[in-house]
Amino acid sequence: MTMTVAIAGLGAIGLPLARAIDSGVDGLRLISVAARDHVKARANLAGFRSAPRIVEFPELADADIVVEAAPASVFERIALPALEAGRIFVPASVGALLPRMHLARLAKQTGARIIVPTGALLGLDAVRAAAEGPVESITLETRKPPLGLVGAPYLEKHGIDVLDIDRPIMVFEGNALDAAAGFPANVNVAAALALAGIGPVRTQVRIWADPGIDRNIHTIKVEAEAARFTMTIENVPSPENPKTGKLTTLSLLACLRGLTSTLKVGS
Repeated sequence: MTMTVAIAGLGAIGLPLARAIDSGVDGLRLISVAARDHVKARANLAGFRSAPRIVEFPELADADIVVEAAPASVFERIALPALEAGRIFVPASVGALLPRMHLARLAKQTGARIIVPTGALLGLDAVRAAAEGPVESITLETRKPPLGLVGAPYLEKHGIDVLDIDRPIMVFEGNALDAAAGFPANVNVAAALALAGIGPVRTQVRIWADPGIDRNIHTIKVEAEAARFTMTIENVPSPENPKTGKLTTLSLLACLRGLTSTLKVGS
């Protein structure tokens, strides 16, 4: 069975994902994309074997699977039509989902599904398993090169200039809900971790700007009844957008493959 795919956004995440599906992924067919600049979108799609239609957000819901890879500001304009139509919705901007859990209730009513990819993180299977029992704490420490944090609403609100530092500084400490609001383009990992584990209020987050690194480094620490574990991943930033990592697109692709694969590894 072949499932049709639509992608919202043709930036650092959406365009490589579209190219990968167009190149050939068993069980998947890209039929439409949405982008703000249609002229640029047509140029980006020019070399595709089977160019998808360029549509507006509501029309993406014609596909079986709708992937959101757009600015968080338009998240609900993409999600609502897909969920109302009972589609599978795969968000890259997971942080935008946290304050919109009414979308999960809508999905339950319509028979839609919201599938959150692992993204630039690791070990969400272990976190989800541990959360089936008592969990004392889950913390996430994120370290990013300063350029990857520029423009975050939290930094602008507090007048924090991360480009003028010569040593690591912690720019945020709080829960995942506040982290996602203050750094919507940076810590979708915190949102995914919170949803897999003990929720956005109990999940604690620390964010560092570190001029001495060239990768996005995430460290998860879990204290649970069933296990205690620490995991660290170092992601190469995307050359098109240093706020996200190369692994994010690959994670979305792996997630989509899992929807049609006859053999799926991981709980």
